[in-house]
Amino acid sequence: MTASAPPLIDREFLERLERLTLHWQKSFPGLVGGHNASRYAGSGQEFLDHRNFHHGDDLRAVNWRAYMRLEKLFLKMFQVEPRVPVRLLLDVSASMESGAAKGEPTKFEFSRRLAAALSYVGLVRLDTMTLQPFAERLHDRHVCSGGRHRFQPAEVFLRGQTAKGRTDFHEVARQFISSYPQRGLVVIVSDFLDDADCFKPLQYLADFGQELFLVQVWGGEDREPSGRGELELIDAESGATAKIALDDEARERYTAAFDAYAAELRKLALRNAGRYAGLPASIPVEEAVFGPLVRTAVVS
Repeated sequence: MTASAPPLIDREFLERLERLTLHWQKSFPGLVGGHNASRYAGSGQEFLDHRNFHHGDDLRAVNWRAYMRLEKLFLKMFQVEPRVPVRLLLDVSASMESGAAKGEPTKFEFSRRLAAALSYVGLVRLDTMTLQPFAERLHDRHVCSGGRHRFQPAEVFLRGQTAKGRTDFHEVARQFISSYPQRGLVVIVSDFLDDADCFKPLQYLADFGQELFLVQVWGGEDREPSGRGELELIDAESGATAKIALDDEARERYTAAFDAYAAELRKLALRNAGRYAGLPASIPVEEAVFGPLVRTAVVS
């Protein structure tokens, strides 16, 4: 894929994204610079408060004018603005190309455009963005920061991705913790379809202090399969087959099971002070950003 290929998002959409900011909920001590105010005090530009001077404090932070008036040492404290790393994990497994209903984009196409939009929002606000594709393992990543002019290489990187391979959240979580010891905001854009349990590895990420934003993307056939009678289903990743009898009652049970799975993902995110958004690939990405994603308060 070359830089001359059609862009993932058009200029009009980019102009609307200029108004948005990525937000995190946790305070991450020791991370400085950026635009989200922390609850921790330290050196910075916005005055916060005074406190009594203690042995070992930096004399450069003493309010000497107050000392001249009161003959007592007070330390000036300023608001710290943390530069929290934002890692966007993009599912590039084979299942991301399956499940699309007739006439709708694939989950992979939708997710790449969504990843591009979130990357642009972060770059405009000078966040450090890491685009991290994954399937059975972490793939090569792209790190970008420094403003909107760094967006084109990020978009080219996303356009160069292809969906193939199997999903292995256990291995991905293990590699992620080893590769990214610094805590930050982790945005995972995926269908979360894994033969193994994905809840334990997601909890593992949260236990290591990462703030999770789970974005579950599904195709129309993922949630409400079409067809009737005896059907043979083929797993997009493993090639395994299964024969089922599909009627209206079976379809309703399947949809209810899918919704229950989505509810468990949401519950996992919320109990770990994270956020969740469920998005059908059939809606426009612009509507997804300014609707469900804004309502989560991750972007606003």
